[in-house]
Amino acid sequence: MRPVRSALAGALLAALTLAGCGQSSPTSPPATSATTAATPSAAGFPVTVEAGNGSVAVARRPERIVSLSPTATESLFAIGAGPQVVAVDDQSTHPAEAPKSDLSGFKPNVEAIIARKPDLVVVANDADSVVAALGKVGVPVLLEPAATRLDEAYDQITDLGAATGNGDRAAELVAGMRKQLDEIVAAAPKDAKLTYYHELDTTPYSATSTTFIGQIYGLFGMTNIADKAPDAAGGYPKLSAEFVAQADPDLVFLADTKCCGQSRDTLAKRPGWSKLSAVKDDRVVPLDDDVASRWGPRVVDLARQVGDAVRKAAS
Repeated sequence: MRPVRSALAGALLAALTLAGCGQSSPTSPPATSATTAATPSAAGFPVTVEAGNGSVAVARRPERIVSLSPTATESLFAIGAGPQVVAVDDQSTHPAEAPKSDLSGFKPNVEAIIARKPDLVVVANDADSVVAALGKVGVPVLLEPAATRLDEAYDQITDLGAATGNGDRAAELVAGMRKQLDEIVAAAPKDAKLTYYHELDTTPYSATSTTFIGQIYGLFGMTNIADKAPDAAGGYPKLSAEFVAQADPDLVFLADTKCCGQSRDTLAKRPGWSKLSAVKDDRVVPLDDDVASRWGPRVVDLARQVGDAVRKAAS
């Protein structure tokens, strides 16, 4: 999840926004849907998008997009806007062909962004008031903060589709995501009554059911041990090793495999954790840190991995 290893963990530390794993504060303003101007041109522009920073007018189809959000980068390429993207931030790791640069979403350098001659910039947080700074030079900016619900994630994809002239592809992507998630959940065992622990980093920080990631797990009817933490910390409690050991979850999901090299073997070396049911029964599930912390198209991949783990544990 990288300077902040997990953007989800970043949320919890109140740094809260995009790092390689990109999750921001659960109190970020919600994303909203896009609306086309009353008299659009034949190409569909101008268009007005209702984003986290209000109504954003995009006069013409952007051809030089700068993305300072790893999630937005993934979504832009998934809807076919990749050829329009000229630069992405230093934490945008997917897809491989994204034009990664040294631009930062945490500490944006306005001069460096302007040097890319963007006609649209997408951010996940308004660090250093970058939205206002770019607005002064006439560059439209879409603020698409970390989603707290699936519907917000879908809305953001719709926003990006409208703002880039790829509305049809965005609609297809959202419909496909909805369909795949429905199928994945339908295929999972019902009433398995499993408990789980999702680890953000080795501190260890976790995420409750109120968070975006927690709601993905909630689709499968599992019980999150972090929900009973004494201090939820805005949805991202710091747990003690004793708390996890006492809860003894049926499944452990590790979102700190890339940043911190965690695995079933490393968990077994922690005091008291070798006796965890998940460790003994081989129910420790390694996740890709980035996939587990972004709210874009690959949330389907995360759900599929969770569904597979649930089926295995319930069998």
